Amino acid sequence: MEAQLKREYESTTGADYRDSLTGLLNHGFFQVYLDQELKRYDRYGEPFTLALINVDSFAHYNASNGSVKGDLLLKEISSIIKDNIRQSDLGARYLGDMFAVVMTKSDLNDAFLAAERIKDAVTSRFNRITTVSIGLVSCPDDGTTKGALIAKAQEALLHAKIKGKNRVEFFERDMPLSKDEKPRILIVDDDLRNLKLLEAMLVPLDYSVIKASSGEEALSVVEKIDVDLILLDIMMPVMDGFEVCRRLKGRENTRLIPIVMVTALDDMKSKVEAIDAGADDFLIKPPNKVELLARTKSLVKIRQLNRSLTSIENVVFSLANAVEAKDSYTQGHVERVSNLAVKLGKKMGFDKKELDALRLGGALHDIGKISVSRAILNKPGPLDAEEWDIMKKHTELGYKICMPLKNNLGMALEVIRYHHEKLDGSGYPEGLVGSDIPPVAQVMAVVDIYDALITDRPYRKGMDKEKVISILRDEGAQGKLDLQIIEYLIEMIE
Repeated sequence: MEAQLKREYESTTGADYRDSLTGLLNHGFFQVYLDQELKRYDRYGEPFTLALINVDSFAHYNASNGSVKGDLLLKEISSIIKDNIRQSDLGARYLGDMFAVVMTKSDLNDAFLAAERIKDAVTSRFNRITTVSIGLVSCPDDGTTKGALIAKAQEALLHAKIKGKNRVEFFERDMPLSKDEKPRILIVDDDLRNLKLLEAMLVPLDYSVIKASSGEEALSVVEKIDVDLILLDIMMPVMDGFEVCRRLKGRENTRLIPIVMVTALDDMKSKVEAIDAGADDFLIKPPNKVELLARTKSLVKIRQLNRSLTSIENVVFSLANAVEAKDSYTQGHVERVSNLAVKLGKKMGFDKKELDALRLGGALHDIGKISVSRAILNKPGPLDAEEWDIMKKHTELGYKICMPLKNNLGMALEVIRYHHEKLDGSGYPEGLVGSDIPPVAQVMAVVDIYDALITDRPYRKGMDKEKVISILRDEGAQGKLDLQIIEYLIEMIE
């Protein structure tokens, strides 16, 4: 059957089914073959295992020895893989320095023995200088779809890396640690001696230590594991610590993780660059044990407080989603408004704080409607005076709900409270006039009206774009909305 698949693959793609460098099967054919194995399982119930094999610290090897020697290393490891699997198994080059092996009619125990043979053969061949880590999953126990099996194999592989590399690991369903377990500290350094030194200092104090030997590996770990602190070397090949720090601090889901730069560089320029990259602290190698542990304890505590705050943020955003669930006509409104307001703010040259205010304020601007009944939100006709008074209170209530997060939300609170104000004083809740209305709230007012008019509501169908633009320009001409903001929006949407 494999021969037939190869012929079909070549005739369909017009390309060889083998990887040109290693001689193993290529990524495309591996995908086709894995699909076929899953179909065979569906038909006959035959189990199989998938192994993902990654060369440890390959980026460092490539940087130190050059790409030619790197390619030769990959060829040699591919030969070791071929020599240590059965004829019925399939070995492929998955991506870059990662290989895949499909072991047919094989359970995890048999697969583990085969994976151990490959690992030991690589270790022996290169005298432990070069090693591999391997992640194993099985069909059907770990999944019966291609996506699930590959994702879980990658997670098992990451687990092998975290445990120190040169290991074979199964997929663990409960891999993320619970909140009651030890604080997790990620140490990133391309020098094994430094990793061991810092680990020896931290483990006795009941910290769970995770190690990474490159910037790329550190980013991969943080995507999978919720860490409490990162001790980050600066001088690393391919991606230095400054770049790793910038990337982590630039991501919403990792920006609150404390990062300490641990480096032999003791000059003002490096310290300034570390601060510019977003680092929370700076230690000189070799670190003083008392100083290291004191700073670690303090920053871990801060991380745990930030995590609690993040949980509060999640509750607030869940409330905002609950508002949309009450009103079928506005579902997707807050996301559209948030995205459009940010784009408009960028076009107008707003700074990062103002753009963050538009993003967060857009997501939360209607949160106060949690107190408004479904009957009012979904009323098919105009609201009476009493109902309108209830509706107008949503701005002040939303402001009060979000006030506990004022340090995080900043100017977004102004968006939540004032996005229904009008320049002529006819808006609510305070009837502010002109420049008393914050610019971010003025932008949100225009975008909110645009989205409300162009989409269906209980009492009318959505209007066409030309009519909405005409209404906005009329509001601007009457001095209710900022004409310049309106024209920026029109230019953008057209």
